[in-house]
Amino acid sequence: MLIKKLAQTILKLAKWDVVINVNIPLPNKCVISIAPHTSNWDFILCQLAIKSVGIKSGFLMKETWFFWPLGNLFRAMGGIAVPRKKGGRLTTSIIEAAQKNDKFVIAVTPEGTRSYNEHWRKGFLHIAYGANLPIYLAYLDFKNKVVALDREFVYTGDIEEDIKAVKTYYKDIPAKYPEKFGTGL
Repeated sequence: MLIKKLAQTILKLAKWDVVINVNIPLPNKCVISIAPHTSNWDFILCQLAIKSVGIKSGFLMKETWFFWPLGNLFRAMGGIAVPRKKGGRLTTSIIEAAQKNDKFVIAVTPEGTRSYNEHWRKGFLHIAYGANLPIYLAYLDFKNKVVALDREFVYTGDIEEDIKAVKTYYKDIPAKYPEKFGTGL
């Protein structure tokens, strides 16, 4: 309760609002897609927003941030290190963890980087497909200082169509650094 109140106070002092669509029945298990991701502030704001509404969520972060002492802190917060090389078992291990646990919420930035990138990662879709989890779309609107959990994304199972639909949803959201945000649409 103390962490929730502290997060709410920090967001209020920073003049940020957290908006959750009342039509979203957030389940015990889901994937939350968050974009745009163009700054380290995105992580801080998302963590504060999640804590301010009492949601416990894991998150993915590149492995280079998991050095001592930050690595211990990030793991305690629910962080999962993403290896730089592709082809590992990360997606499979996340799916297995989701299937084993009664509660499993993971927040993912599909861009996979704070730099300009039109080729978004599809791991969050693979996780949702593999563990049969709903996907919720959240965004950071730096222009209006809003973090919002906006809607459920009903996926089709066609990865190319689904990633295109997700990009379409996010394409007009104001990023902190607009020049670093790209969907390719």
